[in-house]
Amino acid sequence: MAIILVRAASPGLSAADSISHQGTLQCSTLLKTKRPAARRWMPCSLLGLHPWEAGRPSPAVYSSLAVNPAGEAVVSSEQKVYDVVLKQAALLKRQLRTPVLDARPQDMDMPRNGLKEAYDRCGEICEEYAKTFYLGTMLMTEERRRAIWAIYVWCRRTDELVDGPNANYITPTALDRWEKRLEDLFTGRPYDMLDAALSDTISRFPIDIQPFRDMIEGMRSDLRKTRYNNFDELYMYCYYVAGTVGLMSVPVMGIATESKATTESVYSAALALGIANQLTNILRDVGEE
Repeated sequence: MAIILVRAASPGLSAADSISHQGTLQCSTLLKTKRPAARRWMPCSLLGLHPWEAGRPSPAVYSSLAVNPAGEAVVSSEQKVYDVVLKQAALLKRQLRTPVLDARPQDMDMPRNGLKEAYDRCGEICEEYAKTFYLGTMLMTEERRRAIWAIYVWCRRTDELVDGPNANYITPTALDRWEKRLEDLFTGRPYDMLDAALSDTISRFPIDIQPFRDMIEGMRSDLRKTRYNNFDELYMYCYYVAGTVGLMSVPVMGIATESKATTESVYSAALALGIANQLTNILRDVGEE
């Protein structure tokens, strides 16, 4: 899993600098050779060029669709993820977030200054396990820094469920319980001091629960799947375990007021950074293993 640091937008970035969704989607299309049995997935890039404009027949696959080896049209992973990006961008722009309760010390029988201690502990964990990342957070404002620490710790704890010392004992039921715990902390009912830090963070920033749920879904994938047959499948996995971190981070990092970048392009950039980090991790692991 990749834990990333996202700078939401550069003041010099304009909407024109970003390529449109239709022009950057990757799709999978079915190729049939002279031998009917030889079918395979093949990635292709839709760069805004339509084959039928050159006199060729209109293809059966559009930017939001892919065709699987069985010849069935399915929504591509990139389209599914882009739909999440659009939702997250809309939530951030309109601040459409159901207010949640603060995780107050008395709710958990926490000591005085319990939240401060919770955030400090998150910072200690971040410094111990992600030293360069921690140094990057020191450039942020205190409120943003603490929020990113809380998100990092939740992501790390989630990853450790399937990639830590007790991974052999983790079952789908355990992940279901972890998701229920996530839902509780999003409604102001944290289980422990580290949960309390995240619960407090989501009461201060317009953070949506969907990327967190999707990360847990990525952990479920780790339990049931070890091979990915094509890039469409791999893309979705990379979104689940790393692209989600970018979507979690944008509401905390914010967008510079002078930036001309659209909210959608900022989320798309954060998503792309997360997926790129995960692909890099995979390539590194291949070399090590």
